[in-house]
Amino acid sequence: MSEMKKDEIAEDQAQIGDESLETEIVIDEIEALRAERDEMRNRFMRALADAENIRKRGERDRREAEQYGGSKLARDMLPVYDNLKRALDAAGDETREVAKGLIEGVELTMRELISILGRHGVQPVVPEVGDTFDPQLHQAMFEAPLPNTKAGDIIQVMTEGFMLHDRLLRPAQVGVSSTPKS
Repeated sequence: MSEMKKDEIAEDQAQIGDESLETEIVIDEIEALRAERDEMRNRFMRALADAENIRKRGERDRREAEQYGGSKLARDMLPVYDNLKRALDAAGDETREVAKGLIEGVELTMRELISILGRHGVQPVVPEVGDTFDPQLHQAMFEAPLPNTKAGDIIQVMTEGFMLHDRLLRPAQVGVSSTPKS
């Protein structure tokens, strides 16, 4: 072979080697870009999921604040209810005759307070004597043995309890029978 042919072959082989090297570099760059794209896609999807979770949590927190945000005020108003109820319970027939206007005013105030509390989701828990004690709704103030009752029966109601929507705002205060089963 001539010297020129050898040079041409060597040059062609060098050129093929350069092209092969360039192809490998391009393939490596494409793989690196694909990996980066996949990583960015994963990060984007996680960020999207996080944003959706934050939106849902914010909506739930807003609903809870709307429903239960006034619980402190409602709880603070309950002694007013208790005092009005005591005043009405203390007024006997004679007092009602003498102070008819005053008693009517207290009754109107009591009805308005109950109405306002009701509009804001506050409902009374009013146990009856003979009902079974429920620790989720009632607070036992004392236990006493009482004939003709079962242990756990309510024997006296001191104050009514209140619920704010589905949460207990204040338990009803009750006396409970401790009569053992015969």
